[in-house]
Amino acid sequence: MRHNRYTDCMKFKGMTMVALLAVFLACKNEKKQTVEAPMHTIALFDSQSNDDVACYRIPAIITTTNGTLIAAIDERVPSCNDLRDNRDINIVIRRSADHGLSWSPITSIVDYPYGESASDPSLILDSETGEIFLFYNYMDLETAPDQYLFKVVRSKDHGKSWSKPEDITTQISPENSQMDFQFITSGRGIQTQSGTLLHTLVNLEKGLFVFGSNDHGQSWYHIPTPISPGDESKIVELSNGRWMINSRVNKSGLRFVHTSNDQGNSWESRADSTLIDPACNASILRYDKAPHGKNLLLFSNPSSKDKRENLTLKFSEDEGTSWKPGRTITTEMSAYSTMSVLNNGNIGLLYEAEDYQKNVFTSIPMDWLMESK
Repeated sequence: MRHNRYTDCMKFKGMTMVALLAVFLACKNEKKQTVEAPMHTIALFDSQSNDDVACYRIPAIITTTNGTLIAAIDERVPSCNDLRDNRDINIVIRRSADHGLSWSPITSIVDYPYGESASDPSLILDSETGEIFLFYNYMDLETAPDQYLFKVVRSKDHGKSWSKPEDITTQISPENSQMDFQFITSGRGIQTQSGTLLHTLVNLEKGLFVFGSNDHGQSWYHIPTPISPGDESKIVELSNGRWMINSRVNKSGLRFVHTSNDQGNSWESRADSTLIDPACNASILRYDKAPHGKNLLLFSNPSSKDKRENLTLKFSEDEGTSWKPGRTITTEMSAYSTMSVLNNGNIGLLYEAEDYQKNVFTSIPMDWLMESK
């Protein structure tokens, strides 16, 4: 289509040189605007190709210390319903050793008997030890319906094998919250410059909370300061050591930003009018690969106030104070997204698409994103 439009534009005869030049420039600009992004894309989890699975939902992705990519997701067997309404959800993964060009088969790493479900995977890499932590929310719908528990499994070999589940509910939950609607946010947590592991937990009655570990995941602690407003959230460390949380807030049409100068003991909150949002889980990530510098933040979400569509990747050069328009990855239906920086410098983006029937991985060249300036 681009070739035909370009050719048609040149079929003008009997025009002055000035007029022809104007037509040529217009056609050249049109051609440039329609150039496709130089991205490698693959449907990584596709329920349409598996009759035994209702849908795959809630993606997470991380890059290990040797460059291996691990993509984790809910395998929702009987229906697409969430944890407290679904008696068979497993956590499955795929791995890639070549920057996402090819992937291992789907492997189940958390699979309970029918009636018990695991949901909402999230990942943290400890870059000092190489260990990967995969968190999930657990519920026994037969004996303790509506009671959320929090568990973690670990891998020391880049996702080839995983430990037995460990229950960390009492370590990271707010007090008197056993029957509250609460969950660890899916996607990923972080490791700070000092080596602390940090993640977020949402309690819809008490607020948003941060939990972490100062001993490489041997034990976990809960910071009791509630943050509001907030739902599914992501935390990053700014270059000056401050903590920043970017949060979904239902019915607001915007993202909210919370910052702390004192390691989570107190927070300042504001709505970010430049980040519109249809109440959806999003992703924020620091990019520290040369030559683009350590002060670059990336943000992905459906850039729409009321529909889960128009997935956009933005970037900030001033620690999230402002955001460049970035690039639209797809204008179609798109929901939860998660990112990881690949060892080749590209951005790995995994997102829900096609009415939650597919989860698409795409590798985005950083130079192409930066050209959007």
